[in-house]
Amino acid sequence: MTDNKRPTPDELRNTQDATFTTGEGKAPELGVKNASTEGSTYRPDWVPEEAKKDDTYACHVMKGVKEMHDGLLSSSAHLAPAVRPVQRRKKLTVADYVRGIEQGDRVILSRAITLVESNNKDHFKLAQQVLQAVLPRTGKALRIGITGVPGAGKSTFIEAFGNMLIEAGYKVAVLAVDPTSQVTKGSILGDKTRMETLTKHPEAYIRPSPAGGTLGGVARKSRETMLLCEAAGYDIILVETVGVGQSEVTVRSMVDFFMLIVLTGAGDELQGIKKGVMELADAIVVNKADGDNLKRALIARSDYDRMLHYIRPATEKWKTQAYTCSAVTKDGLDELWDVIQEFTEQGKENGVFLKRRQEQSLEFTEQGKENGVFLKRRQEQSLRWVRDMIDEHLHNLFFNNVVIQGRMGEVEAAVLDGEMSESQAVEELIGVFDKSLQ
Repeated sequence: MTDNKRPTPDELRNTQDATFTTGEGKAPELGVKNASTEGSTYRPDWVPEEAKKDDTYACHVMKGVKEMHDGLLSSSAHLAPAVRPVQRRKKLTVADYVRGIEQGDRVILSRAITLVESNNKDHFKLAQQVLQAVLPRTGKALRIGITGVPGAGKSTFIEAFGNMLIEAGYKVAVLAVDPTSQVTKGSILGDKTRMETLTKHPEAYIRPSPAGGTLGGVARKSRETMLLCEAAGYDIILVETVGVGQSEVTVRSMVDFFMLIVLTGAGDELQGIKKGVMELADAIVVNKADGDNLKRALIARSDYDRMLHYIRPATEKWKTQAYTCSAVTKDGLDELWDVIQEFTEQGKENGVFLKRRQEQSLEFTEQGKENGVFLKRRQEQSLRWVRDMIDEHLHNLFFNNVVIQGRMGEVEAAVLDGEMSESQAVEELIGVFDKSLQ
Protein backbone atom coordinates (compact mmCIF):
# COMPACT_ATOMS: atom_id res chain seq x y z
CA MET A 1 0.00 0.00 0.00
CA THR A 2 1.50 3.38 -1.03
CA ASP A 3 1.46 6.49 1.10
CA ASN A 4 -0.96 8.42 -1.09
CA LYS A 5 -3.41 5.60 -1.71
CA ARG A 6 -6.81 6.00 -0.12
CA PRO A 7 -8.51 2.82 1.16
CA THR A 8 -11.31 1.47 -0.91
CA PRO A 9 -14.76 1.11 0.62
CA ASP A 10 -14.34 -2.67 0.78
CA GLU A 11 -11.02 -2.30 2.60
CA LEU A 12 -12.54 0.15 5.05
CA ARG A 13 -15.57 -2.11 5.66
CA ASN A 14 -13.40 -5.19 6.17
CA THR A 15 -11.20 -3.32 8.58
CA GLN A 16 -14.15 -2.12 10.65
CA ASP A 17 -15.70 -5.59 10.70
CA ALA A 18 -12.43 -7.01 11.92
CA THR A 19 -12.31 -4.38 14.65
CA PHE A 20 -15.61 -5.39 16.24
CA THR A 21 -15.13 -9.13 15.86
CA THR A 22 -11.88 -9.31 17.79
CA GLY A 23 -12.28 -10.92 21.17
CA GLU A 24 -12.06 -9.09 24.48
CA GLY A 25 -11.79 -5.71 22.79
CA LYS A 26 -8.11 -6.06 21.84
CA ALA A 27 -6.78 -4.24 18.79
CA PRO A 28 -6.57 -6.51 15.78
CA GLU A 29 -3.22 -7.61 14.51
CA LEU A 30 -3.70 -5.75 11.25
CA GLY A 31 -3.79 -2.37 13.03
CA VAL A 32 -1.28 -0.33 15.01
CA LYS A 33 -2.12 1.60 18.16
CA ASN A 34 -2.18 5.37 17.92
CA ALA A 35 -0.25 6.89 20.76
CA SER A 36 -2.46 9.96 20.94
CA THR A 37 -5.58 7.92 21.58
CA GLU A 38 -4.06 4.81 23.08
CA GLY A 39 -6.49 2.76 25.08
CA SER A 40 -9.61 3.74 23.17
CA THR A 41 -8.76 3.73 19.45
CA TYR A 42 -6.12 2.32 17.14
CA ARG A 43 -4.62 3.17 13.73
CA PRO A 44 -5.47 0.78 10.89
CA ASP A 45 -2.58 -0.68 8.93
CA TRP A 46 -3.45 1.21 5.80
CA VAL A 47 -2.61 4.50 7.54
CA PRO A 48 1.00 5.47 6.65
CA GLU A 49 3.39 4.85 9.50
CA GLU A 50 5.09 8.20 8.86
CA ALA A 51 1.76 10.02 9.25
CA LYS A 52 1.86 12.80 11.75
CA LYS A 53 0.77 12.05 15.28
CA ASP A 54 -1.27 15.23 15.44
CA ASP A 55 -4.20 13.41 13.85
CA THR A 56 -3.77 15.15 10.52
CA TYR A 57 -4.77 11.95 8.78
CA ALA A 58 -7.85 11.84 11.01
CA CYS A 59 -8.59 8.17 10.75
CA HIS A 60 -9.01 6.10 13.89
CA VAL A 61 -11.13 3.05 14.62
CA MET A 62 -12.84 2.62 17.98
CA LYS A 63 -11.94 -0.51 19.89
CA GLY A 64 -14.54 -3.09 20.74
CA VAL A 65 -16.10 -3.28 24.24
CA LYS A 66 -15.38 -6.04 26.69
CA GLU A 67 -18.95 -6.10 27.96
CA MET A 68 -22.22 -6.78 26.17
CA HIS A 69 -24.76 -4.12 25.27
CA ASP A 70 -25.83 -1.61 27.93
CA GLY A 71 -22.84 -2.51 30.06
CA LEU A 72 -24.00 -6.05 30.81
CA LEU A 73 -21.33 -8.61 31.58
CA SER A 74 -20.35 -11.02 28.87
CA SER A 75 -21.14 -13.92 31.13
CA SER A 76 -24.50 -15.54 30.32
CA ALA A 77 -25.23 -16.31 33.95
CA HIS A 78 -27.31 -13.18 34.32
CA LEU A 79 -29.58 -14.30 31.49
CA ALA A 80 -31.02 -17.16 33.53
CA PRO A 81 -34.38 -16.12 35.01
CA ALA A 82 -34.49 -15.92 38.76
CA VAL A 83 -36.43 -18.80 40.24
CA ARG A 84 -38.66 -17.52 42.99
CA PRO A 85 -40.46 -19.80 45.36
CA VAL A 86 -44.21 -19.87 44.86
CA GLN A 87 -45.86 -18.17 47.79
CA ARG A 88 -49.25 -19.52 48.69
CA ARG A 89 -51.94 -17.13 49.75
CA LYS A 90 -52.15 -16.83 53.49
CA LYS A 91 -55.04 -18.76 54.95
CA LEU A 92 -57.12 -16.28 56.92
CA THR A 93 -58.77 -17.00 60.23
CA VAL A 94 -62.14 -15.71 61.36
CA ALA A 95 -60.39 -12.92 63.27
CA ASP A 96 -58.45 -11.94 60.12
CA TYR A 97 -61.63 -11.71 58.08
CA VAL A 98 -63.49 -9.73 60.72
CA ARG A 99 -60.62 -7.30 61.30
CA GLY A 100 -60.14 -6.71 57.56
CA ILE A 101 -63.85 -6.16 56.94
CA GLU A 102 -64.18 -3.73 59.84
CA GLN A 103 -61.17 -1.77 58.53
CA GLY A 104 -62.72 -1.56 55.08
CA ASP A 105 -60.02 -3.67 53.43
CA ARG A 106 -61.43 -4.37 49.97
CA VAL A 107 -59.14 -7.33 49.39
CA ILE A 108 -60.27 -9.03 52.59
CA LEU A 109 -63.88 -8.14 51.77
CA SER A 110 -63.53 -9.77 48.34
CA ARG A 111 -62.04 -12.90 49.85
CA ALA A 112 -64.86 -13.04 52.40
CA ILE A 113 -67.46 -12.81 49.62
CA THR A 114 -65.66 -15.58 47.72
CA LEU A 115 -65.81 -17.63 50.90
CA VAL A 116 -69.56 -17.05 51.14
CA GLU A 117 -70.11 -18.00 47.50
CA SER A 118 -68.14 -21.25 47.82
CA ASN A 119 -70.01 -24.56 47.98
CA ASN A 120 -67.21 -26.21 49.92
CA LYS A 121 -68.43 -27.53 53.27
CA ASP A 122 -65.44 -26.21 55.18
CA HIS A 123 -65.80 -22.81 53.53
CA PHE A 124 -69.49 -22.75 54.42
CA LYS A 125 -68.78 -23.28 58.11
CA LEU A 126 -66.06 -20.63 58.13
CA ALA A 127 -68.29 -18.18 56.27
CA GLN A 128 -71.07 -18.60 58.81
CA GLN A 129 -68.63 -17.87 61.63
CA VAL A 130 -67.49 -14.69 59.87
CA LEU A 131 -71.07 -13.57 59.26
CA GLN A 132 -72.01 -14.19 62.87
CA ALA A 133 -69.05 -12.10 64.03
CA VAL A 134 -69.82 -9.10 61.80
CA LEU A 135 -73.60 -9.25 62.25
CA PRO A 136 -73.71 -6.47 64.90
CA ARG A 137 -72.24 -4.03 62.34
CA THR A 138 -74.91 -4.74 59.71
CA GLY A 139 -78.37 -3.29 59.10
CA LYS A 140 -77.46 0.41 58.83
CA ALA A 141 -77.17 0.68 55.04
CA LEU A 142 -79.97 1.52 52.63
CA ARG A 143 -80.65 -1.45 50.36
CA ILE A 144 -81.91 -0.68 46.86
CA GLY A 145 -82.85 -3.37 44.35
CA ILE A 146 -82.67 -2.60 40.63
CA THR A 147 -84.15 -4.80 37.92
CA GLY A 148 -85.32 -4.51 34.34
CA VAL A 149 -85.34 -6.22 30.99
CA PRO A 150 -81.96 -6.82 29.28
CA GLY A 151 -80.91 -3.69 27.44
CA ALA A 152 -82.87 -1.31 29.67
CA GLY A 153 -79.61 0.30 30.78
CA LYS A 154 -79.41 -0.99 34.35
CA SER A 155 -75.61 -0.99 34.57
CA THR A 156 -75.30 2.41 32.90
CA PHE A 157 -77.92 3.79 35.26
CA ILE A 158 -76.04 2.40 38.27
CA GLU A 159 -72.84 4.02 36.99
CA ALA A 160 -74.45 7.47 36.88
CA PHE A 161 -76.55 7.02 40.01
CA GLY A 162 -73.63 5.65 42.03
CA ASN A 163 -71.35 8.52 41.06
CA MET A 164 -74.03 11.00 42.11
CA LEU A 165 -74.37 9.32 45.51
CA ILE A 166 -70.60 9.33 46.05
CA GLU A 167 -70.46 13.04 45.24
CA ALA A 168 -73.11 13.50 47.94
CA GLY A 169 -70.77 11.85 50.46
CA TYR A 170 -72.00 8.24 50.51
CA LYS A 171 -70.06 5.00 50.18
CA VAL A 172 -71.68 2.77 47.58
CA ALA A 173 -71.46 -1.00 47.06
CA VAL A 174 -72.87 -2.61 43.91
CA LEU A 175 -73.78 -6.29 43.86
CA ALA A 176 -74.35 -7.27 40.24
CA VAL A 177 -75.81 -10.73 39.70
CA ASP A 178 -74.77 -12.04 36.28
CA PRO A 179 -76.71 -14.83 34.52
CA THR A 180 -75.13 -18.27 34.45
CA SER A 181 -75.15 -20.24 31.21
CA GLN A 182 -77.12 -23.48 31.41
CA VAL A 183 -74.89 -24.87 28.64
CA THR A 184 -71.35 -24.01 29.75
CA LYS A 185 -72.21 -23.31 33.43
CA GLY A 186 -70.11 -20.14 33.18
CA SER A 187 -70.79 -16.43 33.64
CA ILE A 188 -69.27 -13.47 31.83
CA LEU A 189 -69.30 -11.16 34.89
CA GLY A 190 -68.94 -8.16 32.60
CA ASP A 191 -71.02 -5.60 34.49
CA LYS A 192 -67.91 -3.67 35.49
CA THR A 193 -67.21 -2.80 31.84
CA ARG A 194 -70.23 -0.49 31.88
CA MET A 195 -69.18 1.12 35.17
CA GLU A 196 -65.71 2.38 34.27
CA THR A 197 -65.81 5.57 36.34
CA LEU A 198 -67.53 4.04 39.35
CA THR A 199 -65.10 1.11 39.37
CA LYS A 200 -62.10 3.43 39.80
CA HIS A 201 -63.60 5.41 42.69
CA PRO A 202 -62.18 4.52 46.14
CA GLU A 203 -65.58 5.03 47.78
CA ALA A 204 -67.25 2.44 45.55
CA TYR A 205 -67.10 -1.34 45.57
CA ILE A 206 -68.48 -3.43 42.70
CA ARG A 207 -68.84 -7.17 43.02
CA PRO A 208 -70.19 -9.19 40.06
CA SER A 209 -71.38 -12.65 41.06
CA PRO A 210 -72.73 -15.60 39.07
CA ALA A 211 -76.40 -16.41 39.35
CA GLY A 212 -75.73 -20.11 39.80
CA GLY A 213 -78.12 -22.92 39.05
CA THR A 214 -80.84 -22.32 41.63
CA LEU A 215 -82.72 -19.30 42.90
CA GLY A 216 -82.04 -20.34 46.48
CA GLY A 217 -78.31 -20.16 45.85
CA VAL A 218 -78.67 -16.70 44.36
CA ALA A 219 -80.66 -15.46 47.35
CA ARG A 220 -78.32 -16.84 49.99
CA LYS A 221 -75.18 -15.54 48.32
CA SER A 222 -76.63 -12.12 47.57
CA ARG A 223 -78.08 -11.71 51.04
CA GLU A 224 -74.88 -12.66 52.86
CA THR A 225 -72.72 -10.63 50.47
CA MET A 226 -74.88 -7.64 51.26
CA LEU A 227 -74.31 -8.14 54.98
CA LEU A 228 -70.54 -8.22 54.49
CA CYS A 229 -70.64 -4.95 52.54
CA GLU A 230 -72.68 -3.32 55.27
CA ALA A 231 -70.18 -4.47 57.87
CA ALA A 232 -67.40 -2.94 55.75
CA GLY A 233 -69.00 0.50 56.17
CA TYR A 234 -70.90 1.03 52.91
CA ASP A 235 -73.90 3.32 53.29
CA ILE A 236 -75.90 2.29 50.20
CA ILE A 237 -76.12 -1.19 48.69
CA LEU A 238 -77.31 -1.42 45.07
CA VAL A 239 -78.39 -4.92 44.06
CA GLU A 240 -78.67 -5.41 40.30
CA THR A 241 -80.56 -8.56 39.29
CA VAL A 242 -80.08 -10.70 36.20
CA GLY A 243 -83.21 -9.28 34.58
CA VAL A 244 -86.95 -9.69 34.74
CA GLY A 245 -87.78 -13.17 35.99
CA GLN A 246 -88.58 -15.23 39.07
CA SER A 247 -85.46 -14.08 40.92
CA GLU A 248 -87.04 -10.62 41.40
CA VAL A 249 -89.44 -12.13 43.94
CA THR A 250 -86.50 -13.23 46.06
CA VAL A 251 -84.55 -9.99 45.65
CA ARG A 252 -87.66 -8.00 46.59
CA SER A 253 -87.58 -9.56 50.05
CA MET A 254 -83.92 -8.56 50.49
CA VAL A 255 -84.06 -4.81 49.81
CA ASP A 256 -85.77 -1.74 51.23
CA PHE A 257 -86.58 0.00 47.95
CA PHE A 258 -87.22 -1.91 44.72
CA MET A 259 -86.81 -0.13 41.40
CA LEU A 260 -87.92 -1.32 37.95
CA ILE A 261 -86.03 0.08 34.93
CA VAL A 262 -88.11 0.09 31.74
CA LEU A 263 -87.85 1.33 28.17
CA THR A 264 -90.22 3.16 25.85
CA GLY A 265 -92.55 1.17 23.60
CA ALA A 266 -93.10 -1.62 26.12
CA GLY A 267 -96.71 -2.24 25.06
CA ASP A 268 -100.18 -1.07 26.01
CA GLU A 269 -101.72 -0.87 29.49
CA LEU A 270 -102.94 -4.47 29.51
CA GLN A 271 -99.52 -5.72 28.48
CA GLY A 272 -97.98 -3.76 31.34
CA ILE A 273 -100.43 -5.07 33.91
CA LYS A 274 -99.63 -8.65 32.86
CA LYS A 275 -96.02 -8.11 33.92
CA GLY A 276 -96.09 -9.34 37.50
CA VAL A 277 -92.84 -7.63 38.37
CA MET A 278 -94.66 -4.28 38.37
CA GLU A 279 -96.51 -5.43 41.48
CA LEU A 280 -93.18 -5.60 43.31
CA ALA A 281 -91.80 -2.18 42.34
CA ASP A 282 -91.73 0.88 44.58
CA ALA A 283 -90.81 3.04 41.58
CA ILE A 284 -90.83 2.56 37.82
CA VAL A 285 -88.07 4.42 35.96
CA VAL A 286 -88.26 5.06 32.22
CA ASN A 287 -84.59 5.19 31.28
CA LYS A 288 -82.87 6.75 28.25
CA ALA A 289 -85.10 9.83 28.35
CA ASP A 290 -82.82 12.02 26.26
CA GLY A 291 -82.46 13.30 22.71
CA ASP A 292 -85.07 12.15 20.24
CA ASN A 293 -86.30 9.58 22.75
CA LEU A 294 -87.33 12.17 25.35
CA LYS A 295 -90.83 12.67 23.97
CA ARG A 296 -91.49 8.93 23.80
CA ALA A 297 -90.16 8.55 27.35
CA LEU A 298 -92.61 11.13 28.68
CA ILE A 299 -95.48 9.34 26.94
CA ALA A 300 -94.32 6.02 28.40
CA ARG A 301 -94.21 7.56 31.86
CA SER A 302 -97.84 8.61 31.56
CA ASP A 303 -98.79 5.14 30.32
CA TYR A 304 -97.13 3.48 33.30
CA ASP A 305 -98.81 5.86 35.73
CA ARG A 306 -102.18 4.80 34.30
CA MET A 307 -101.22 1.12 34.62
CA LEU A 308 -100.33 1.59 38.29
CA HIS A 309 -103.92 2.63 39.07
CA TYR A 310 -104.96 -1.00 38.53
CA ILE A 311 -102.15 -2.51 40.61
CA ARG A 312 -101.98 -2.82 44.35
CA PRO A 313 -98.96 -0.89 45.76
CA ALA A 314 -95.98 -3.04 46.63
CA THR A 315 -95.43 -1.21 49.92
CA GLU A 316 -98.13 -0.36 52.41
CA LYS A 317 -99.00 3.36 52.59
CA TRP A 318 -96.81 4.17 49.58
CA LYS A 319 -97.99 5.15 46.12
CA THR A 320 -95.83 3.71 43.36
CA GLN A 321 -95.26 6.13 40.47
CA ALA A 322 -93.32 6.29 37.22
CA TYR A 323 -90.36 8.60 36.59
CA THR A 324 -88.03 9.45 33.72
CA CYS A 325 -84.28 9.77 33.80
CA SER A 326 -81.21 9.70 31.58
CA ALA A 327 -77.96 8.05 32.62
CA VAL A 328 -76.20 10.02 29.87
CA THR A 329 -77.38 13.56 30.66
CA LYS A 330 -77.95 12.80 34.40
CA ASP A 331 -81.44 14.32 34.18
CA GLY A 332 -83.91 12.91 36.69
CA LEU A 333 -81.35 11.29 38.99
CA ASP A 334 -81.71 13.94 41.70
CA GLU A 335 -85.50 13.61 41.62
CA LEU A 336 -85.24 9.86 41.91
CA TRP A 337 -82.93 10.11 44.92
CA ASP A 338 -85.38 12.51 46.58
CA VAL A 339 -88.14 9.94 46.05
CA ILE A 340 -86.03 7.22 47.70
CA GLN A 341 -85.25 9.46 50.66
CA GLU A 342 -88.92 10.35 51.02
CA PHE A 343 -89.80 6.65 50.93
CA THR A 344 -87.24 5.94 53.65
CA GLU A 345 -88.40 8.74 55.93
CA GLN A 346 -92.07 7.91 55.46
CA GLY A 347 -91.41 4.23 56.02
CA LYS A 348 -89.58 4.93 59.27
CA GLU A 349 -92.39 7.12 60.53
CA ASN A 350 -95.21 4.64 59.90
CA GLY A 351 -93.24 1.55 60.85
CA VAL A 352 -93.28 -0.01 57.37
CA PHE A 353 -89.54 0.42 56.93
CA LEU A 354 -88.82 -1.23 60.26
CA LYS A 355 -91.17 -4.10 59.50
CA ARG A 356 -89.51 -4.72 56.14
CA ARG A 357 -86.06 -4.59 57.67
CA GLN A 358 -87.10 -7.08 60.33
CA GLU A 359 -88.33 -9.41 57.63
CA GLN A 360 -84.89 -9.21 56.02
CA SER A 361 -83.04 -9.81 59.28
CA LEU A 362 -81.21 -13.05 60.01
CA GLU A 363 -81.98 -12.68 63.71
CA PHE A 364 -85.43 -13.09 65.21
CA THR A 365 -86.07 -9.90 67.20
CA GLU A 366 -88.09 -9.57 70.38
CA GLN A 367 -90.13 -6.79 68.80
CA GLY A 368 -91.13 -9.13 66.01
CA LYS A 369 -92.38 -11.69 68.51
CA GLU A 370 -94.82 -9.17 69.98
CA ASN A 371 -96.31 -8.37 66.58
CA GLY A 372 -98.70 -11.16 65.53
CA VAL A 373 -98.83 -10.13 61.87
CA PHE A 374 -95.10 -9.86 61.63
CA LEU A 375 -94.65 -13.13 63.48
CA LYS A 376 -96.82 -14.98 60.96
CA ARG A 377 -95.08 -13.35 58.01
CA ARG A 378 -91.69 -14.04 59.50
CA GLN A 379 -92.55 -17.69 60.07
CA GLU A 380 -93.72 -18.10 56.49
CA GLN A 381 -90.61 -16.40 55.19
CA SER A 382 -88.35 -18.51 57.37
CA LEU A 383 -90.01 -21.75 56.27
CA ARG A 384 -89.75 -20.75 52.60
CA TRP A 385 -86.14 -19.85 53.13
CA VAL A 386 -85.38 -23.17 54.81
CA ARG A 387 -87.05 -25.11 51.99
CA ASP A 388 -85.10 -23.23 49.34
CA MET A 389 -81.87 -24.00 51.13
CA ILE A 390 -82.84 -27.67 51.45
CA ASP A 391 -83.52 -27.84 47.72
CA GLU A 392 -80.13 -26.37 46.97
CA HIS A 393 -78.35 -28.66 49.43
CA LEU A 394 -80.02 -31.81 48.12
CA HIS A 395 -79.31 -30.77 44.54
CA ASN A 396 -75.61 -30.39 45.25
CA LEU A 397 -75.51 -33.55 47.36
CA PHE A 398 -77.08 -35.64 44.59
CA PHE A 399 -75.09 -34.41 41.60
CA ASN A 400 -71.77 -34.27 43.46
CA ASN A 401 -72.14 -37.87 44.59
CA VAL A 402 -69.33 -40.00 43.15
CA VAL A 403 -71.56 -43.04 42.58
CA ILE A 404 -74.15 -40.93 40.77
CA GLN A 405 -71.49 -39.34 38.59
CA GLY A 406 -70.28 -42.79 37.59
CA ARG A 407 -73.77 -44.10 36.82
CA MET A 408 -75.27 -40.96 35.27
CA GLY A 409 -73.65 -41.39 31.86
CA GLU A 410 -74.94 -44.95 31.43
CA VAL A 411 -78.49 -44.03 32.45
CA GLU A 412 -78.58 -40.99 30.16
CA ALA A 413 -77.28 -43.08 27.25
CA ALA A 414 -80.00 -45.67 27.89
CA VAL A 415 -82.67 -42.95 27.82
CA LEU A 416 -81.34 -41.52 24.56
CA ASP A 417 -81.23 -45.00 22.98
CA GLY A 418 -84.83 -45.69 24.00
CA GLU A 419 -83.85 -48.55 26.29
CA MET A 420 -85.15 -46.82 29.42
CA SER A 421 -87.96 -44.36 30.04
CA GLU A 422 -87.48 -41.07 31.87
CA SER A 423 -89.37 -42.33 34.91
CA GLN A 424 -87.29 -45.50 35.05
CA ALA A 425 -84.12 -43.42 34.79
CA VAL A 426 -85.17 -41.30 37.76
CA GLU A 427 -86.01 -44.36 39.85
CA GLU A 428 -82.71 -45.97 38.89
CA LEU A 429 -80.63 -42.95 39.89
CA ILE A 430 -82.57 -42.36 43.11
CA GLY A 431 -82.14 -46.01 44.03
CA VAL A 432 -78.38 -45.81 43.39
CA PHE A 433 -78.22 -42.64 45.46
CA ASP A 434 -80.10 -44.21 48.38
CA LYS A 435 -77.77 -47.25 48.39
CA SER A 436 -74.69 -44.98 48.37
CA LEU A 437 -75.89 -43.31 51.57
CA GLN A 438 -76.34 -46.61 53.46
